[in-house]
Formats: sequence, structure tokens, C-alpha cells
Amino acid sequence: MKKICMILAAVLMCAATLEAKTLVVYFSATGTTKAAAQKIAKEQNATLWEIEPAEKYTAADLDWRNKQSRSSIEMNDPEARPAIKQCTNIQPYEMIYVGYPIWWGICPRIIDSWLENNLAQLEGKKLIPFATSGSSTIDQSVQYLRTNYPSLNWQDGILMNK
Repeated sequence: MKKICMILAAVLMCAATLEAKTLVVYFSATGTTKAAAQKIAKEQNATLWEIEPAEKYTAADLDWRNKQSRSSIEMNDPEARPAIKQCTNIQPYEMIYVGYPIWWGICPRIIDSWLENNLAQLEGKKLIPFATSGSSTIDQSVQYLRTNYPSLNWQDGILMNK
């Protein structure tokens, strides 16, 4: 009987490991990061969830050459936290890929909004940043995340360019 219980316990532990849940959460203003997120979700057999701003970004909002554009104003204000439409329950997930385009060398402020809204639930989870960029590396953004959210378990980042 004792041997059967030990075998059953081992089987249950293996089943729990196989059912470890993965989430791919991302923000995409133009669709580039969305495509990268979809690729990761498919490869990892993960749940996909989009961080949606309460107010959608327009082309004018994304004009980084205009110092008065919404993205420029947000990125030049370290305290800016754009509102997001809704949050998802991240409690069941053990590994979370966090995706974003690189803006001004780091993640957009909406990523800060999402992280701060979920900070307590993120503790103890493995977080893997991934980003898209036409010219930047992911290094500065990963350092930003590690510096600003040191209690979280950040892994090395993945740059997902075409």
C-alpha cells in the first residue's frame, strides 16, 4: 500500500509539472509585437493575452518625432501610467512572457501600468521579457525592468525582430 501511495504521489507531481501554465502577455501598438507574441504562444502552447490601453493609440500618438505626441509625453514622464482596459487573472500561471515594442530604449509606460496593477500576483513567477524593435537591443529595457521591479524574477530577454 505504501508503495502504491508513493507511485501515485510521483504520478501526480509529474502531472502537475506537465500542466504548468504559461501566459504570453503583450502590448502592441502596430501589430509587430502581436505577431511575435502569437509565435511564442503557439510554440509554448501558452495562453495569449493583450494589454489594451483604455484609449487606443493613433498614428499621431505614436509619432516619436513630435515632442507633443502622446507617446513622447508618456515616455518623457517616468511617472506616466497609461490606463489599461482590463486585467486578466494571472494567478494560475507560473511562467509569463511579457512583450512590448522598444520605445526610447525601454518598454512603453503601459507595461509599467500592467506590472504595477499585477505586482502582488507576479511575485514568485518566472518573467521572460520579449521585445520588437527596428534598431534597439533589448538590453536596456531588461535592465529597466530589473531595476524598477527588483522583487520580480526576471529572466534574460528575447529580441524578436523579423
